Amino acid sequence: MQFHQTTLPNGLEVVAELNDDAYSVAFGFYVKTGARDETTAVSGVSHFLEHMAFKGTEKFSAEDVNRIFDEYGADYNAMTGEESTIFYSSVLPEYLPQTFELQSSILFPTLRQDDFDMEKKVILEEIGMYEDQPSSVAYDRAMQLHFDGHDLGRSVLGTSASVSALTSEQMRTYHAEHYRAGNIVLAVAGNTDWNTVLELAKQHCGHWPAGADARQISAPKSVAQTQYILKDHCQQEQIIQLASAPTCTDPRRYAAELLTVIVGDDTNSRLYWELVDPGLAESAECGYYEFEGAGTYLTFLNGPPESTQENIDRIARLYDAVNADGVTEDELEQAKNKIATRIVLRGERPMGRLSSLGGNWLARREYRTIEDDLQTLRNVSIRDIRELVREYPLLQTTTVGVGPLSAP
Repeated sequence: MQFHQTTLPNGLEVVAELNDDAYSVAFGFYVKTGARDETTAVSGVSHFLEHMAFKGTEKFSAEDVNRIFDEYGADYNAMTGEESTIFYSSVLPEYLPQTFELQSSILFPTLRQDDFDMEKKVILEEIGMYEDQPSSVAYDRAMQLHFDGHDLGRSVLGTSASVSALTSEQMRTYHAEHYRAGNIVLAVAGNTDWNTVLELAKQHCGHWPAGADARQISAPKSVAQTQYILKDHCQQEQIIQLASAPTCTDPRRYAAELLTVIVGDDTNSRLYWELVDPGLAESAECGYYEFEGAGTYLTFLNGPPESTQENIDRIARLYDAVNADGVTEDELEQAKNKIATRIVLRGERPMGRLSSLGGNWLARREYRTIEDDLQTLRNVSIRDIRELVREYPLLQTTTVGVGPLSAP
């Protein structure tokens, strides 16, 4: 493995982890823009722009985009979240130049009015589809309540009202402000050489507009809130609960990940044995999610409506026990083994390494090898877990239920 990093004159950061023993190469453009960078007036525009990227550029039509990716057998896609929009591809090394030209081009689509109008209908249908999914409704509402008044409370998809009112001119303005070279990281992982990466980046990205958008980071102030949304056609009640956790730059994030695997992994965790194995709930999980300036523990519960409050109380007692007594050495060791296996298996593929490479650099300007991650994992102790729950205890601060219950 060889790590390389440089910054082009226009501000585009380029990072690469190259591996001659790999059989493929993966690359991605990590754009530092997502739902939290929007305003209420353009809520959903980042996700909308992700869709528009595949509608064609000055050089490539929408048909060209799909045809060329397919011709070279590329595994390609894009995704939008609260803090970033990512465009990525994985190909055989001999096809890197062709797919790189296309992938870099679609970050600057033509944004034609006809395409905009057509894709708006697709987005509105997607919003409608998610509004029919109780877990999606619960997540969006929980984030909105938990981060009330904070930019992390904005929905990635936006709302039917905000997307319906969005104009192509607003999208062009947003794109011009956020899709600038200093706001983008190009990450490459796998079988290629650094000179090739540099030449491709200079040729296809060197002319991109310079500059970066300074994201304003403020700490959220969460107030305990509970809300139940009635959907009486549902057979089960979906519950999502949020509580404060370490930020994406806090060293305690490793302990937080281990803690939530011990407490709420989908197999062999405390929640699994307490609720799922006895048949009290269909699923009960706890996860850790990191953001700039904030972090959350997310608890997910899905089960019979009549057992909802009892199950929430069971979770509360379980969390109280962990906050008071911590976890055992055996639990910590088992969680380390789980996460270590996931790290190694993901790292065996360039696409898996790309996710770590690009995500770490965008969030922290940090390069970490697989061994770095494994060593950090090994170093987390029982004491670290105890100190974590003293500062960030497992709680049920924000609760949202979606299903046949109109009240807890």
